[in-house]
Amino acid sequence: MEDFYNYIFDLLVSLKASESLANLLSTILLFLSVFVLVIATDLIIRKLALFFFSRLATRSKSNFDDILVENKVPRNLAQIITLFVAYELIPGLFFKKPYWEIFFQKVILVVGIITLVWGVKRLLSSLKQYFKTLSNFKDKPIDSYIQVIMIFVWLTGLFAAVAIIFNISIIEFLAGLGTISAVIILVFRDTILGFVASIQVSVNDMVRIGDWITLMKYGADGTVIEINLATVKVRNFDNTISTIPTYALISDSFKNWRGMTESGGRRIKRSLFIKMDTVKFLTMRDFDKLIRIERISDYLSSKVTDINHFNEENKIDKSLLVNGRNLTNIGVYRKYIETYVENHSAINKDLTIMVRQLQPSSQGLPLEIYAFSKDKRWENYEYIIADIFDHAIAAIPYFDLELFELPSSTTFTK
Repeated sequence: MEDFYNYIFDLLVSLKASESLANLLSTILLFLSVFVLVIATDLIIRKLALFFFSRLATRSKSNFDDILVENKVPRNLAQIITLFVAYELIPGLFFKKPYWEIFFQKVILVVGIITLVWGVKRLLSSLKQYFKTLSNFKDKPIDSYIQVIMIFVWLTGLFAAVAIIFNISIIEFLAGLGTISAVIILVFRDTILGFVASIQVSVNDMVRIGDWITLMKYGADGTVIEINLATVKVRNFDNTISTIPTYALISDSFKNWRGMTESGGRRIKRSLFIKMDTVKFLTMRDFDKLIRIERISDYLSSKVTDINHFNEENKIDKSLLVNGRNLTNIGVYRKYIETYVENHSAINKDLTIMVRQLQPSSQGLPLEIYAFSKDKRWENYEYIIADIFDHAIAAIPYFDLELFELPSSTTFTK
């Protein structure tokens, strides 16, 4: 650079130019030549990087290189090389003014650090985008890991830039940070808690993206769509978005429905409330009517034969129905509903199927249907429940039973 400057200076002086004018023109030409060289270097390296990555993307079966090109990682790589070239040219450009050389070298180093950090950010964004295309990583909190790494990258870049500007070593700078560690912990408290929580959530496999969770404290009841370092986003079933602190997943209780979705069925657990004053023993007239119900006709025939045999063998006085063994309308109805549920096409026969009585209350005698539907999708699950209970409610009058319900204004006008 110095030789180029001297050559231009001597040439201008030989052409009868004054020394001040020759110095000014030589300096301008030197700056222009360096500027053109840097721009040309940047264009060439950028074209080469783009060409190399484009060729690699067309030949490779993986889409990772395509994502790198899409996120402009090759451009950042070219800029770093360009800044390195500019840094090497600075001493020759300011050989007469060493203080300007130091200043511009610091500027280029700081710009280089910013460019490098930005390049790492783009590279990590590419990795995040790529991992989300892999089935093994779709439900993992990749965002949390990327954010943690970026925090360290930004802090490292900040420390390096400060150390360069003030001419101190990074070790001395970090030692000085120890004196204000309490302030740092206070400022980054939520980040530290979120970092620890995201690690625990991932290691213990508590929540994955796509899980259905319920956390009523935060009004969340829906599907996890994003897990970040500080927050977890849940799309509720009304399409609103609930934002939950990641730390809340380990400090508060919540319900994860993943076990249900991975199991063989979704539980049905719902009751009908029977008026207890409609419960009665069955008479022969009742038996003759109910045996015509095909679903329980074989059961009734077998049961009546067994009961009559027992009563005759033990010489039971059947002038009163309460004596000996008897069938009741609610018992037969319970068996009917159990048989109906067992034969329902949407019920998983390998899981528990039960129709049971619960503790009587002021609202009557609860008759609970307990089973598992094969289809776990919400809309289909609700349809299956409605189908079963539509039939159960409609069948009640055939057994001379009634459902309990609070009286309405029309009850007393009939």
